[in-house]
Amino acid sequence: MNVPTLQQGRVRLAEVLAGPRYPDHPYVLSGSTHGQVYAMAAWLVEHFRTSGGERQLVCLAAEDRSIIAAAVLASLAGGPILLLPYGFSERILAGIHGSTGYRSAIVDRDLPWPPGVETVHPQPQANQPLVADPAPTADRVLLHLYTGGSTGVPQFWSKTAGNLLFETMHLVDFLVVTPEDRIVATVSPYHIYGLLYSVLLPLLASAAVSPLTPSYPAEIVEAVAAEQATILVSVPAHYDALHGRTCATSWLRLATSSAGMLSEESNRDFRQRNWLELIEIYGSTETGGIASRNRFRAEEYFRLFPAVEATRVGERLAVRSPFTSPEAPRDGDGFFLCGDRAVFPEPGLLAPQGRADHIAKVGGKRVNLEEVRTAVRHQAGVRDAVVLTVPIGGGREQQVVAVAQGRCTPESIRAGLAGLLEPYAMPRIIRCVNTIPVTVNGKYDREAILALVKP
Repeated sequence: MNVPTLQQGRVRLAEVLAGPRYPDHPYVLSGSTHGQVYAMAAWLVEHFRTSGGERQLVCLAAEDRSIIAAAVLASLAGGPILLLPYGFSERILAGIHGSTGYRSAIVDRDLPWPPGVETVHPQPQANQPLVADPAPTADRVLLHLYTGGSTGVPQFWSKTAGNLLFETMHLVDFLVVTPEDRIVATVSPYHIYGLLYSVLLPLLASAAVSPLTPSYPAEIVEAVAAEQATILVSVPAHYDALHGRTCATSWLRLATSSAGMLSEESNRDFRQRNWLELIEIYGSTETGGIASRNRFRAEEYFRLFPAVEATRVGERLAVRSPFTSPEAPRDGDGFFLCGDRAVFPEPGLLAPQGRADHIAKVGGKRVNLEEVRTAVRHQAGVRDAVVLTVPIGGGREQQVVAVAQGRCTPESIRAGLAGLLEPYAMPRIIRCVNTIPVTVNGKYDREAILALVKP
């Protein structure tokens, strides 16, 4: 996909706001139609226009994907700028309120809101047109995504109309999504991956999405069958959990994975049992999608999306992309320096090498935590592993620790690692668990993992 010119971008944005191609086609399976999504968006624009200004900051806290889609459309049409929390606990909602001062929340359920916050329940009216005033531009900020941060410190990244809609338009073409497709997603729509693939993708492709967000293996298999899904949108932790299960039906044609690196073992098991394409998407909240890999087609490396340019600064990956958040710092040539290390085996091909912050100093020695993790994962009975460092005695000195998932023991893992790792890189604490804790977004839950490795 080429980066749209200013005029092409305006035309595309106007087309999105012109209304759904198939108003009576279901957007949420057994739920709202595409026409009802646009009617909700129109109602939201009018509500906020008459209650203190359209471009105010509003917290979005609905479970229904049709309401989430309507809120994004309303923001595109000049309505409120949306705040998407990474959780809905009283602490998180109060923390975002304290930093932003939002006065309203778009909801479909009861939550512990700070005092004074107005809750808004969309009330669509038939034949209510969605009117954009002023006309949308690609640089219009639509929303802020709040993430838990890799260290547990919340961060936010803004996304513009161009960031979200141009990437979604690319995905419609890349995945060949049509109005006949039915999507089941196991990832929250409050994560950038879930927002793009389970909210905006069905919206722009006139496709349908399941109201469910299954996470346990039996739930995922059941949802794929019950919804006659054609596309499964999931994350590495859930593909790991599906190991040994078959979820393909005569309808399922495609699966995607993102929000982390999918192991070759889980990828191979899913492909062999379901005999369909599993496309891995490499990217981040701040950059959007960067590249993809399809091992079903024997692709060893990730292939850059056509709109994305990439280079290296030292060992770190730097990207220039229309999908990158506006506040992400760029150099003089427009490249954003990512937190990942990477190499380029060939022009246009990318091989991620793990996080730059996964290089740690232990006893004055340089330790690559990804290499340690790979060594742990290769031990008998281990299906997944997380390796990190923790301070010793509250001081500056670090030690390596590991949590392994599978039918294994700390003793067997230590024995297997003895000939592979230097003594200073050997995990001092190893815990074996049935399941490594993950967040609702399918990422490793750092806080819960740290609790497992406490001495």
